Amino acid sequence: MCLMGMVQGQAVTTLTSDTIALGDQTTLCISHTDSFPSTDMLTQGSIVALSQTFDTAKREQRTILTCFEPGEHYLHIGDDSLLIVVNDVEVDTSSIEIRDIAPLQKVPYTFWEIFRWILLALGIVAIGLGVWWILTHHKKMEEMLGMSEPVDTRTPAQRALDNLETLRRQQLWQTGKVKEYHTLLTDAVRQFIEESTGIRATEMTSDETIEAVESGQWRTESSLLRNIFSTADLVKFAKSEPLPYEHDRSMNDAIAFINQLWEKVKPAEPENKEADHE
Repeated sequence: MCLMGMVQGQAVTTLTSDTIALGDQTTLCISHTDSFPSTDMLTQGSIVALSQTFDTAKREQRTILTCFEPGEHYLHIGDDSLLIVVNDVEVDTSSIEIRDIAPLQKVPYTFWEIFRWILLALGIVAIGLGVWWILTHHKKMEEMLGMSEPVDTRTPAQRALDNLETLRRQQLWQTGKVKEYHTLLTDAVRQFIEESTGIRATEMTSDETIEAVESGQWRTESSLLRNIFSTADLVKFAKSEPLPYEHDRSMNDAIAFINQLWEKVKPAEPENKEADHE
């Protein structure tokens, strides 16, 4: 039931209760007017308009109001005002037992929480074992998948002679690539010297390489090496144009030098001794 408040012309404003407790609600009824205030207009000071409904049949607006500050509060609507009294809530402290703050209690782990940690630990172990297996077996895996390069089991002499044979078939000097031909030829010889004797021939000059070979204990024919490097140096540094037989001579000298030096430095083959069976 709405209690009559004020009448402004034909507008009627009433409150269901003009006295409420702190935080309680009262309803404002406005009727007999063509102009109705919004919730923003009715939210004034400590008074808060929560919601509105409108009865079209009665042409009546209902607004729910509340207030969280005790005391007397005026709600201004146009030139008129409605008084709302808000009473504070009294607390009976005599019946309240004051206690210390309860200590924190440990909640026991559930089965699924423990199971989740076990799964996490097993996953970490599995990942670690997988990484270890890959690091220790990656070469075997590459071989199985055909990703690894085949191991070269040739001797230094076989590798050098194969390189020279490949160079011969390319016919570089016959097509005018004289410098490239002699560079590849001497590179093959230097690489063979380095692999078979340990002399850093790939980092030495021609004279240093010849001197290192001559000072070794192999007693090989160094004149072959001198002919090879002499012809190559004239081509590379003096832009010399050797005769056709000189190109072939350098190739033959290189093959002969490799065979001679390998006979001196190749490792001895193990002797197979068969036990006598009586």
